Amino acid sequence: MQRRAVLSAPLAAALPFVPAAAQAGRTLTIGMSGFPTGMDPHFHSTNNNNALLRQVFNPLLDLDNESRIFPVLAESWRNLSELVWEIRLRDGIRFHDGTPFEAEDIAFSFARVPTIPNSPGPFTPMVRTVREVEVVDPRTVRVHTREPTPFFDRDITGVFMLSRRIHANATLADFNAGRAMIGTGAYRFVSYAQGERMELVRNPDFWGPAQPWERVVIRFLTNNGARVAALLSGDVDLIDQVPVQDVQRLTGDARLALFSTDSVTTSYLFPDSVREQAPFLADRQGNPLARNPLRDRRVRQAVSLAIPRDAIANRLLAGQGRPAEQFAAPPLPDRIPDQPPIPYDLDRARALLREAGWPEGFRLTLHGPNGFIPADADILQAIAQGLTRAGIETRVEVLPPATFFTRATNREFAMFMTTFTTSTAANMLRQVVMTRNAETGFGPFNRQHYSNPAVDEPNAEALRTMDPARRTALTIRAMRAATEDLGVIPVHYLRNNWAGLRSRVRYDPSPVWYTNALLATPA
Repeated sequence: MQRRAVLSAPLAAALPFVPAAAQAGRTLTIGMSGFPTGMDPHFHSTNNNNALLRQVFNPLLDLDNESRIFPVLAESWRNLSELVWEIRLRDGIRFHDGTPFEAEDIAFSFARVPTIPNSPGPFTPMVRTVREVEVVDPRTVRVHTREPTPFFDRDITGVFMLSRRIHANATLADFNAGRAMIGTGAYRFVSYAQGERMELVRNPDFWGPAQPWERVVIRFLTNNGARVAALLSGDVDLIDQVPVQDVQRLTGDARLALFSTDSVTTSYLFPDSVREQAPFLADRQGNPLARNPLRDRRVRQAVSLAIPRDAIANRLLAGQGRPAEQFAAPPLPDRIPDQPPIPYDLDRARALLREAGWPEGFRLTLHGPNGFIPADADILQAIAQGLTRAGIETRVEVLPPATFFTRATNREFAMFMTTFTTSTAANMLRQVVMTRNAETGFGPFNRQHYSNPAVDEPNAEALRTMDPARRTALTIRAMRAATEDLGVIPVHYLRNNWAGLRSRVRYDPSPVWYTNALLATPA
């Protein structure tokens, strides 16, 4: 399927003209598997939030489904030097209430990002090197960085622009209540019922191509069966996260169309390899352990060798996923080339546990979200079975995503499973694996406070290296160090599936796992 840049200028010429009369009355109803953790566009960098809020708010630049950068609120951009980026704004853009979008709003938005309290996943790395936003004229800004920032244009695709006039004192509560849900996007906010539904209407004054849907209703249907049933009954037009066991059945239904793509998302385990003592670890009798076995790399190797990746991908997920051999997903350009598969080897895992001083093994509770990715609870059970066979008696506890991420950020788990989505391996390491540092913005998703100079040093250098070949070599070096030390333990790469009513909708499947009306067109 041809992928498209939803808001790019070339798209306007490529799309067929849809008369206004034909657009009138069109409602798109989406059944979405997850729901946002908060409506403030600077609160939490997670797929559900970013996908939903993109309909209401805009960044300066964005990424299309081929990971190419295209202009949004910016008309053009260029790198004037290693430390200066010039951005030219589109003319005449206004927020939904009529407030003009101005150059000064860029400085306000960048400055606001690091100030958001209690963020479970901040956007700080995207703006970490910004030293000054110079307003050259009403439509031109020059962003001065503290150090060379080769990914700056890619980074700011994740930062939505807000208004210094509208949002100067806006809180998370203001956004959740809808009072501050005023953006420049293709759709205007109507209502939001937490955990239930979100409603939008087409923005008649949108600066970009006219959207084909007059009204958008997003229903949060976390139960797989309920989501599929809603599609089959016609209560919704489109669903995401098609349950793996239903892919074949829905593909064979002539009323439905399946929209699929390989993702840039990796699921992984994050062990606590830092603290001397960690929660949810016990001996065979259930007594808390005096020392944390996950600090020993041999134990982490044993965990990795006990994960039945092939069985998870091929049997449990029915081919809707691939075994992971490194943290970075296959589409990423700066991953390790030709990395061999990680074997499933219980004998070697048991031997490593003996070498590490755990011949009788130990008990572990493995945590994860339920309903965050396809079959996540089942994947956790499969991992637990493998670990138990290797000698680590493992039970699973799953939690609603919002609760899970809060507790994971508070370091309440010995080991948990989650995912990360990105367009470069360098960013993946920066966000999840590099040592947490509030000053540099490194490691905002490093919830276990892992630290490894062999990862930090080459990746930090990569992040300030303008030469692409040298930057990639440095990133690969850092990824090898992360892979060998198993600070994070990759499990599988996701495949993303949506299903829709063939007579109603077509969907451009998103490798970054976005579900929204911007990627949907009428059939």
